[in-house]
Amino acid sequence: MSKNSIVKGVFLVGLGASSYGMLATFVKLAYDEKFTTAEVTTSQFIYGILGMLIVNAFQKAKNNLPVEKATSKNIFQLMLAGTSLGMTSVFYYLCVRYIDVSIAIVLLMQTVWMGVLLEWFLEKRKPSSQKTIAVFIVLLGTILATNILNNSVTIDWRGIVWGLLAAASFTTTMFTANRVAVGISSAQRSLYMLLGGAIIVFLFALFTQNTPFNFAIFLKWGIFLALFGTIIPPLLMNAGFPITGIGLGSIVSALELPVSVLMAYLILNEKVVFMQWIGIVLIIAAIVIMNLNFQKIQNNR
Repeated sequence: MSKNSIVKGVFLVGLGASSYGMLATFVKLAYDEKFTTAEVTTSQFIYGILGMLIVNAFQKAKNNLPVEKATSKNIFQLMLAGTSLGMTSVFYYLCVRYIDVSIAIVLLMQTVWMGVLLEWFLEKRKPSSQKTIAVFIVLLGTILATNILNNSVTIDWRGIVWGLLAAASFTTTMFTANRVAVGISSAQRSLYMLLGGAIIVFLFALFTQNTPFNFAIFLKWGIFLALFGTIIPPLLMNAGFPITGIGLGSIVSALELPVSVLMAYLILNEKVVFMQWIGIVLIIAAIVIMNLNFQKIQNNR
């Protein structure tokens, strides 16, 4: 594969991850305008589904060759997997309601060690020393990045709980997304997973929205949330990952963390101290360690 192709793949994955990183700041701004979590998630998923329907229709019209259609079994499996996607959005946005974005994204990054544990539990694959070291670095980075050692800082426990639940559900999403109905197009897979996630989101809205639904969310923030959360990132990352490979792609996708913190710092004026930046660097370093093939590097010398 040419160097230009790899650069293109890195650019696509990096742009997709950066889009994800902007998402929580938009949610926080919507909260400042008194929109509820139910309104935020509902608008995002409705626009997201409409967007993916357009993408699928465009691909079908553009493709001269017949596109492999999803079977009823594929659809069921993807929608089931998509329920964890819906839970991730709900949990993460609830987390952002109670704590700073710069801390919420660090909690979401706990998917690094949760994924290792899930792989160990489900596939009976004991983590390598490389992964074990990475997990410990993530935990150390989390302690620093959340600034919990600072006695003057108090973090709402509800935000921590919702953040860890978001990480757990996101881990499930990543684990299942790469194993379910991989034979059909990524646009179809994204659409059906969104439909599954929408069921969770709509149920959440039904049971928690105790005021009249403010449809202004669709005009003000819904389109931004859908574009940066459910349309642009999957398309870019699905296009970039086959070029970069899982290892390099995972490293580049870690851009989501610093972008999210930087957005919170610049736009929301959240305070981010030097020690937190050190923690963020450690978490990114752990992701790099976990995905680098050191044996291959050694052999190429």
